[in-house]
Parts: sequence; structure tokens; C-alpha cells
Amino acid sequence: MPVNPTLSGSLEDLPKTLSAYAQSIPRKAILQIIETFVPFLLLWGLMIWMDRQGSSYWIILAVAVLTAGFQVRIFILFHDCCHGSFFASRRANRILGYVAGIVNFTPFEQWRRAHAIHHETVGDLDRRGVGDIWLMTVEEYLAASRWKQVAYRIIRNPITILLLGPFVVFLVSQRFFRATDRRRERMSVVITDIAMALILLAAYLTIGIRTYVLIQAPVMLIAGAGGIWLFYVQHQYEGVYWARHGVWSRLKAALHGSSYYKLPAILGWFTGNIGLHHVHHVLDRIPNYTLQKCFDDVPELREVKPLTLRGSFGCVKLNLWDEEKEKLVSFGALR
Repeated sequence: MPVNPTLSGSLEDLPKTLSAYAQSIPRKAILQIIETFVPFLLLWGLMIWMDRQGSSYWIILAVAVLTAGFQVRIFILFHDCCHGSFFASRRANRILGYVAGIVNFTPFEQWRRAHAIHHETVGDLDRRGVGDIWLMTVEEYLAASRWKQVAYRIIRNPITILLLGPFVVFLVSQRFFRATDRRRERMSVVITDIAMALILLAAYLTIGIRTYVLIQAPVMLIAGAGGIWLFYVQHQYEGVYWARHGVWSRLKAALHGSSYYKLPAILGWFTGNIGLHHVHHVLDRIPNYTLQKCFDDVPELREVKPLTLRGSFGCVKLNLWDEEKEKLVSFGALR
């Protein structure tokens, strides 16, 4: 029995309703830059000082966890710049986007294009594969070779996603061109790689590579794992919407294929309220600092069932899309 949601006529006008919130607010944008980058740099300085003083590495790691929170928040600013929503100025978005991208080892133009494709294809079974996590249908999995099934199980394993994922994504794959990259995307990869090399050189000449790696490695691992987890649960959860292209609806995919991840207030702050992901997908031009107000003001957005922090841990068991039942199922369901 189909479980895909239907949309009322009033919901079809939802993007137009939300357009009033798609305005950059310079005061809030500048404040976010200050309250995000300044603590991040201060915490980095504190960890360098602690290492020089011979402090326990466990204490440094505790500070690294907090630093990683600010690194995630820097990525949220980067994400807004990719959508052209953080500032009204396209040039300002590009400048901050490049800076924030370098901090996160992520080429601005390359990631921006892949993420735009993700927004255009989310929930569409016939256009999977760009800017999302590998998802197979039950039929595809059963028809696949044994080696492909093993590879899929390894990639969908939470240990792979959270421990190896940050290393593969941020340190390896984003260092290279992609076959579909245009000149602008390729230049962003080159600029980011050169900037990273210069940062390493500066670290070698000042604090030393050892200190840099001891600090950067845990910060990137924790921040990267957090970011990948957010992206995972935003589109891989019980009740999520997927459909073949012929019947696929972008608005349905936004409201029911993108989760309302209800996080505690402190985590909501560090993640720029990106848990309101269904709001973001309805209209991606809304800056992060306006998402909460938009959600509070528009009743239709609050009708989406929230995914709680506790409930989200069960998402790791949902690995395959069952087209007949129109829902995600576990590998165990194949038995």
C-alpha cells in the first residue's frame, strides 16, 4: 500500500510564502562571523598554548571537541554562502565561502555545484548519486554482485560513515577534480589545495607539524563526523520520501524527504538550525539565521513530524529503499 504523502493546494504556494524570509540581514551575518570565527581562533590558540605547556593531551582533546563545534558552525556559514543566502552580495558570499571552505578543506565552487544538484534531485530515485549518500533499492541490491553488496554494506556501516568518512571526504576526495567539473570548479580545488599547503608550511615554520596534526586531526574528525551524520539523518530516516522521476515532486521531497531534526538548543546553535532541513529544502535562499523564525511563523512547516536526537540513532539500521512498500528497510528485512 503506497505511503507517499499528498500535498494540499495551499502547500503548493509554500515556496512563495517563504520567499519573504529569503532576505539577508547584514547585522546578523556580521555577528555570526564574529561569534563563530573569533572563538574558533581563540580555542586554536589555547590548544597550541596548552601543548607548549605540556598539558595532558586528554585535556586538549576536550577543548578540541568544543573547537569542532565551531568548525561545524563555520561550515554552516560556508553552506549559506554556497546558496547565496548569507549576504546579499554575490561577491561577499564568494569571499567568505572560499575562506570558510579552506577552513573545512572544501573547495567552494566544486561543493556549491554538487550541492545545488543535490537540491534539484533529492528524493528522486532516478537521479541519485550527486551530493548524497549511496542508496540502493531492495531490487538493485538483490540483483547486484556479491562484491558490490559487500561494498555497499561497508559504506553504509556507521563506523565507515563516521570514522573513515571524514578522512575520505575532506582529506582525499575533495583534493581532486571530478569528471564533470567546469573551469570554475577546478580552480576552486586548486586554490583550496594551495591554501592548505600554505597553512601546512606556516605550521611547520611556527608551531611545528606535530602540534598542528595533534590539534587539527581530532577537530576535523569530530567536526567531519558531525557534519556527515547531520547530512545522513536529513535524508535517511523512517517515513522519508523517495519516488521515481515520473511521479517525483520537489515540494514533497522538501517537506517529506528532508527531516525536521529537532535538536537541543545548544546543538541547534552550533548547527545553525540546519535541523529545520525541510524548511531549507522548500526554499534554500533562506539564511540560517532566519530559519527558526520562518518555522515559527508558518504553521504548515510545523505539521512535519520531528525526528528527535534519540530517535535518529535508529536511522543507521535503515539501509535499502523498498519500492513496493515505499519505505526504507534494514538489511535484516531481506531475510
